[in-house]
Amino acid sequence: MISRKSDPISDIFNQYTDLEERNKRLLSLILDQYLNSGKMLPVEKTEMGGTEAYVGSITLEWFASNIDFASHLDLLHHKYNPQTDNIEIDADSIDEIQQRPLDWSRQAALVQYLASRKHHKFPPVLVVVSQPWVDNPQATEWDSHGKATKSTIEFTPLDSEGKLGLLNLTVENITIHALDGQHRLMGVQGLMELLKNKKLKRYKKDKNKEDKTSTESFITIDNLIDQFNISHDYIKSLPQEKIGIEFISAVVAGETREGARRRVRSIFVHVNLMATPLTKGQLTQLDEDDGFSIIARKIAVTHPLLEQKEARKPRVNWNSATVATNSTVLTTLQAIKEMSERYLGQKFPHWKQEKGLISMRPEDEELTEGIAEFHQLFDYLASLSSYKVLEEETTPALRKFSFEKDGGEGNMLFRPVGQVALVQALGILVFKKGLSLEKIFKKLRKFDKQGGFSNIELPNSLWYGVLYDPNRKRISVAGKDLAAKLVIYILGGMKDGMEHAELRRCLAKARTFENQTISFEGKIVEPKDVGLPEIL
Repeated sequence: MISRKSDPISDIFNQYTDLEERNKRLLSLILDQYLNSGKMLPVEKTEMGGTEAYVGSITLEWFASNIDFASHLDLLHHKYNPQTDNIEIDADSIDEIQQRPLDWSRQAALVQYLASRKHHKFPPVLVVVSQPWVDNPQATEWDSHGKATKSTIEFTPLDSEGKLGLLNLTVENITIHALDGQHRLMGVQGLMELLKNKKLKRYKKDKNKEDKTSTESFITIDNLIDQFNISHDYIKSLPQEKIGIEFISAVVAGETREGARRRVRSIFVHVNLMATPLTKGQLTQLDEDDGFSIIARKIAVTHPLLEQKEARKPRVNWNSATVATNSTVLTTLQAIKEMSERYLGQKFPHWKQEKGLISMRPEDEELTEGIAEFHQLFDYLASLSSYKVLEEETTPALRKFSFEKDGGEGNMLFRPVGQVALVQALGILVFKKGLSLEKIFKKLRKFDKQGGFSNIELPNSLWYGVLYDPNRKRISVAGKDLAAKLVIYILGGMKDGMEHAELRRCLAKARTFENQTISFEGKIVEPKDVGLPEIL
């Protein structure tokens, strides 16, 4: 008996009588024949603003191996600096730059994020596909008018309308560059290097400068496993994860080379202009990993001093980092978050993450403890006479300086910078110096009643020149740390004589304007004649 080789299509017709199921099986069969070859990528064709694009997904391993930085485009090759992986900007290249400079200090942070956070997520990347003929004006792909006769992307449609199809990424000498997402590429390439070499060097912003300021000049797999309790198998699986990708052609049929360059550059600019970053306040609202942000949100909506009540205007600005002079709010969410960090950071220093890294959410027990500590702090802050009068007075009347229209009290406790400076000092006093909030606020309540926080625009104020700039007649954010040290001093938390001398020098410098030092009596004196106030 002669055996016949099985025909997959006939088998499907024989096995499935339901038309819909049969069609699905046939479609799967056809797609498998294309996709299993590894030469074609399934994509969906999109069009927006006259630009065709093809959307699909690729593995991180493929992404790292096959996508290059935009600075490597042949168009800019003569300006490329291999040490920094950036284009040197000069009079010749400024009009051709399509990418912001790479910041290599971000690579270690991105790699650590990918390796340590199980719920990590990178947005899709936008890449431009080119071929060698693009940079050869004599190539046959350019007609006599300098227009392209074909696109640099080879797309094979699978449906009658050309919406779904396959992208040919095996064209000889094809190049693909990250138009938007080069730092994501940097992070994924760093991950692959880490997996290959078991370690990854940390860089400063400039790649040719190793970051020696970090406690560790290398990230190692063993350190990541120990620090974040992850397994070797988990890290090894990362290269097969997939990221979204959108392809556009460096040149499309009918374009001149100059027209194509302008189109690609314009797309990059538009993508970045539309991608407005979240404000710090918005990040604090959304962050579910940073312990300080979590606690700041909790206190902002639950503490009586700050919570929203029907009978009064909101006391928290949820988005902006500043409080306008005439605003009726007391503070900002960003300021509350900074207060949380500077106060609770003394108790939970391990909550702080290295700059550029994503925070690791604290354990629930620690969050509960932190909320209780911060809530108690605000209970004490609410006991200050400055805040007690809020039920009768409006915040503008307490915030404004005396010389402003409808002049006010000029109280630093109604300025975010003053609030942060005070709480920063309290964190050190409570958790480093061992003082109790009860003893601290017994002194602060007396200091407040005597006007210690008010009229900071006047020379007799401790905060004149520190939190208030008399030259510009406005708040000085730069004096925040000095203000915190002064709070520590007047509350008896600074015992060292050398610290006293340095504090006196810094205070005299802060009260010196155009080589004239102003005393607490408003007189011009020598810097050495500016002393420190009495300890409360």
